[in-house]
Amino acid sequence: MIRRWLTVLLAALALAGCGGGGGGSGSGVQATASPTPTPTGTGTPVANTATLLVDGGPAALSTGANGYAALNEGYITITLCAPGSTTNCQTIDHVQVDTGSVGLRVIRGVLQPSLLAALPEETDPSGNPVGECYQYVSSYAFGSVRLADFTVAGEKVAAMPVQVVADAGVFTTVPANCSSGGGSAITSIQDLGANAIIGIGSTATDCGTLCQTAGSNAGAAYYSCPATGCASIIARTAATTAPFEQLPNPVAAFASDNNGVIITLPQVASTGVASTSGTLTFGIGTQSDNLLPSGLTLLALTTSTATRGPALVTANYKGNALSQSFLDTGSSTYYFDDGTITACTSGTWTDFYCPAAPLLLSPTLTGTNNVTATASFTLYNPTTLAATVNVAPGLGVDTALLTQASLSSNSFDFGLPFFFGRTVYSAIEGRDAGGTTGPYVAF
Repeated sequence: MIRRWLTVLLAALALAGCGGGGGGSGSGVQATASPTPTPTGTGTPVANTATLLVDGGPAALSTGANGYAALNEGYITITLCAPGSTTNCQTIDHVQVDTGSVGLRVIRGVLQPSLLAALPEETDPSGNPVGECYQYVSSYAFGSVRLADFTVAGEKVAAMPVQVVADAGVFTTVPANCSSGGGSAITSIQDLGANAIIGIGSTATDCGTLCQTAGSNAGAAYYSCPATGCASIIARTAATTAPFEQLPNPVAAFASDNNGVIITLPQVASTGVASTSGTLTFGIGTQSDNLLPSGLTLLALTTSTATRGPALVTANYKGNALSQSFLDTGSSTYYFDDGTITACTSGTWTDFYCPAAPLLLSPTLTGTNNVTATASFTLYNPTTLAATVNVAPGLGVDTALLTQASLSSNSFDFGLPFFFGRTVYSAIEGRDAGGTTGPYVAF
């Protein structure tokens, strides 16, 4: 197995800030107004907590000549079934949790053939299959849109749209206006760093009103795919209840616990560990296990109608107000620009920061409600990590040095290490979450 630290981190960066609820770089979907929310259920409590595992990734990730181990990737396990079936089902592990995107996307090769064949394709008014292109910072995912019954931690969504990435048949040929967006195609587990990715960002669907106009080529775009190929971009409505058209935020589509998530991860020693685990809890203020603590600082995020994109805060760092900053579990490290910190010279760690000694950094975050919170962390030198480490705090990448991918110089990406040792609440736009309407983050 090859320890490809930079490869996996850049793959994570490619997934960062893709909009639809977590856009930090402004280079992806800028989703607009979320659909009218379904009222939060108050009936029988459900088991609403999933184990959030941080480890080296799925088995297939480390196989073959290009195999590698994941670093700072958080995963959950889900179940997909053919609509209406209780037997044609598959449990899928190592599904990456991404607060920087919206929608469930599964690599085609992960799905059992019997299940894949039983997942009906979404069709347009002409009866043609529907495909989707979803743009990330330096990559894109293209594939079919299919319907599946989705279950996680006791929460269920029937006939939910799922993107099957790198699907076969008419979806083999990627539309030119999808691939021309730049970056590489995501077609495999090794491209993604996971078996699937579940986007649970701050908006209710992955494209909102931008995709409700035919021909609108946003960061997410839906296509009519007749036998001649996927060429025409079609309109798809935004809804979080059936009948669905766009990919919903799975959390927003739950019958209850549908107003946000709570992520809890333990502290990680500076030397790193092989694995750790925490919890992903669905809902805020909907059950006794997800109450919003009184006195917690809530930072309001930009909404889907904001000109700079959704789910953003301002990071105040060394006198600079970085207005396109964000918290993102889909990023494996901190990404920011600071030319005063020594950069690594090793080829393995090129583009990372290599401070001579642990370095305390003290950015503060300001929400659109003008509330501020301290976001201090310690930056560590990655060259001291053992090869067996898959979880490490305080690693940073200098975005000014990146060549394979880039973020706005006006952004500070607080990746998964920010969540170590914290409980972070993230509310969905337009939904009451513990007495305050989202979108917001609190920690």
